[in-house]
Amino acid sequence: MPIRLRFRLANWPTRLQWLSLIAVSGAIAAGLEYLNIPAALLLGPMLAGILFSIRGSQIKIPRTRFAAAQTLIGCMIAHSLQPEVIGVFIHNWWLFMGVTLLVIAASIVLGGLMTRWQVLPGMTALWGTSPGAASVMTMLAESQGADIRLVAFMQYLRVLMVAITASLIATLAVPETQANPVHSLTHWFPSLNPDDFATTLVLAALSGWLGIKLRLPAGALLMPMLIGAALTLTGHINIELPPWLLAISYALLGWHIGLGFTVTILRYAAHALPKILLSIASLMALCGLLAFLLVWLFDVDPLTAYMATSPGGLDTIAIIAASTHVDVGFIMTFQTVRFVLVLLVSPFVAKMLGKRLSHSDH
Repeated sequence: MPIRLRFRLANWPTRLQWLSLIAVSGAIAAGLEYLNIPAALLLGPMLAGILFSIRGSQIKIPRTRFAAAQTLIGCMIAHSLQPEVIGVFIHNWWLFMGVTLLVIAASIVLGGLMTRWQVLPGMTALWGTSPGAASVMTMLAESQGADIRLVAFMQYLRVLMVAITASLIATLAVPETQANPVHSLTHWFPSLNPDDFATTLVLAALSGWLGIKLRLPAGALLMPMLIGAALTLTGHINIELPPWLLAISYALLGWHIGLGFTVTILRYAAHALPKILLSIASLMALCGLLAFLLVWLFDVDPLTAYMATSPGGLDTIAIIAASTHVDVGFIMTFQTVRFVLVLLVSPFVAKMLGKRLSHSDH
């Protein structure tokens, strides 16, 4: 008789669950780093979080810690932006807007088709296929009456698929001679400028608090990014973030995504999983086509074009981009424009089409 290994983490002490999650995340991340997979420090905790969640672990990332991680990632994005980004956007605003609107239109069409095929209810399908930040889309969907469980499943599954695909493409695109070497202790703990580091922490704390206080969607990420970019581009501050601190932020984000894949959500969505996967793959394929057009018509670097159009989370793509040889500013401009447009357009479109599609079913 074959021996089946079964274990339920829910019965383990919380502290032991956390220690085990950290150990497993570190092991997976180290393996991915050894294989030169970009964003290994994000993907490792994300995959470990999924494993622990489906084995019954009930641990979650506290809101304050997740918000703190977002503020640091926002500062990291701000640090990567260059003054040329503003000029590029002003001279090519039609390109950024046009590509972004095509992605949004494609997601709306996919949501409508899933509703007509009776895969998912109208509001749930429209919010689930919306290419915005997963956590923000989930919160907005709840306020619009959509099934938050399915929306969260679709959003985080897309983030996971995009993150893994983008990392694999980045690995294939970078020659072995450019692969990341094994990092030494001095890489993780470099000498810091105390004033710059302290200024960065103050910027992250105050701007993140302001974004949350103003109740801006993804305010903990966007406000540090916007304020940090303005201060950096004007030469007022120099953002300095050591690798060990960024690694902690990446881990918190990865756990937040991974631990969201609960058994309850997976079982609830099991009957629709093939069509959900098809819709995500279709959206990713369309974005890949748009990336090809950027390369062909505008001579954009292929990897930069793919990451710029990828329908993943703003923070996830930022982490992957920061670990590869791409134009981070170009990518973040595309991702930010899409995030803002989705934020402005999605509530109106979901409400309008959701009602229309619901009436057409009767």
